[in-house]
Amino acid sequence: MGVIPDTCIWVEIERGTLALADVARMTGNLPVFLTPPVLAELEYGVHRATTDAQRIRRMNAMMIVRRKPCLTMDRKTAEIYGSLSAMLDNAGKPATYRTHDVWIAAIAIQHHYAILTRNIKDFEDIPGVDLLRLNG
Repeated sequence: MGVIPDTCIWVEIERGTLALADVARMTGNLPVFLTPPVLAELEYGVHRATTDAQRIRRMNAMMIVRRKPCLTMDRKTAEIYGSLSAMLDNAGKPATYRTHDVWIAAIAIQHHYAILTRNIKDFEDIPGVDLLRLNG
């Protein structure tokens, strides 16, 4: 088993409101992985920074993030994503407004990894997702 920190976890680390030690306490000896959607959201944040100081802080945080291995998205990921998206849409919970979250969930389900997040509501209605809530 492994753990995929949601984007919100990395953002809090970048902002200094969460320490890497807090994440390590939650993940224990489990390996921690990145996903392309999380990296995309973080990279977007770097390029949307409104000040030079903010951009530099975000770029420095990305150097830490990039040390983690990144899972890939493949045909199986796409099949899981398509199935989850249709299920959410059919249940009246459109997936279109949270595309990245559904991709993260698809990758987690594919690899049987848990998602570490503070935003439980983003994932709780997606069947098959193992969630770890970061409290504090």
